[in-house]
Amino acid sequence: MTAPKIELLWQDRDIKFDLSPSEMQFHCGEKLIDKLESVEDTKGNSGDPGKLFVTNLRLIWQSNIKPRVSLSVGFNCVTNMSTRTVNSKLRGVTEALYILTKVHSTRFEFIFTNLLPGTMRLLTSVMSVYKAYNSSKWYRELKLRGSVLQGGGKQLRVLPQEQIYSRVNGVWNLSSDQGNLGTFFVTNVRLVWHANMNELFNISIPYIQVVSLKVRESKFGMALVVESSENSGGYVLGFKIDPTERLHEVYKEISNLYAVHRASPILGVDSFIESPPSEESHPPSCPPLDEDVEIVGEARECDTFAAYFADDHHARDREPVYCEELGLAVERIKDGFTMSSLWEVVPTA
Repeated sequence: MTAPKIELLWQDRDIKFDLSPSEMQFHCGEKLIDKLESVEDTKGNSGDPGKLFVTNLRLIWQSNIKPRVSLSVGFNCVTNMSTRTVNSKLRGVTEALYILTKVHSTRFEFIFTNLLPGTMRLLTSVMSVYKAYNSSKWYRELKLRGSVLQGGGKQLRVLPQEQIYSRVNGVWNLSSDQGNLGTFFVTNVRLVWHANMNELFNISIPYIQVVSLKVRESKFGMALVVESSENSGGYVLGFKIDPTERLHEVYKEISNLYAVHRASPILGVDSFIESPPSEESHPPSCPPLDEDVEIVGEARECDTFAAYFADDHHARDREPVYCEELGLAVERIKDGFTMSSLWEVVPTA
């Protein structure tokens, strides 16, 4: 017996450039929080106005001039978010949103400038959603040995929008040779198990991180087997419930909740957002493919990575680029400068 799989969630855990139409589409649990019509990608596409979509999982920027030029920044990749004074081609010297990210071992930095003067909407909108994302990780991340109980260790610490459907006593966790006796909580968001002798020995498994759910034979007899995604550690967890009839009842209940969650995932972020999306907000449609736009290839991808690569305050030399003015390969110039401005001599009085 095997339950269907949930669409794997990558939108908040990856950074992508020049998105394909399918990558522009929202995950089934992704919701639009805000849309800003006039935002410059100051670091990678200075001088190019675009749209910024703020969802509960990521930021999507798309050029108005070349719809193929776009990027997706997952909130789980963000390591720091602040403001910074920059020199924008479209706004001049102004305050912008600075985002430092990390994917695997590579760091990227992004600078977004609101082109509408006199508004702080870009800063307040993105920062509030990012804060809400960080405050709701229990909905999306597998947690080991977390603070899941309250009321003297007898009650589950319930999340906003979470409902407990069953509490199952006498559940054996088969992670060790002898097993550990504990209690199962089945909710509309996750599965939670904790040991009866030690409440800190526990696990919280959101449905969004479950890739396989089945009942199969084990060395302890028939057991409920839950497999988590690679992003959450790739755990294979076994739980034994007696008698077998009770095991199948619990499995059926979890499978039904799992299917409902697959159709409409509860990811938690929207429950923390106080202000609703603006009236003009709507999910980004797939950009029309302009036949005159050059096909994105490896060279474009390399240039794009270099444009956003974070050099940690120039701890290393920036990558060389060809300079037409000099006819030489030179270190890439920092944003806000030109080759001619570096050679200008300002006369003294």
